Amino acid sequence: MDRKTIMDEYGISPLPKDTVEVMAYVPFQPYAPEMCKAVLGYENGTLFRALHKPFYGNQCGGAEK
Repeated sequence: MDRKTIMDEYGISPLPKDTVEVMAYVPFQPYAPEMCKAVLGYENGTLFRALHKPFYGNQCGGAEK
């Protein structure tokens, strides 16, 4: 079940109405998420492709110091 289906079926938003900067919010995961192979998951730190968010530092458009 994806996020849009959850919102449409149950009327639940993935995030609270008033968010705060210092609190973590975990959105709903789909029922059958796309997964990667175990070796790649070990290297990435997660088996779930949607959760793999590599950090590239200033290579992603950030200003150099």
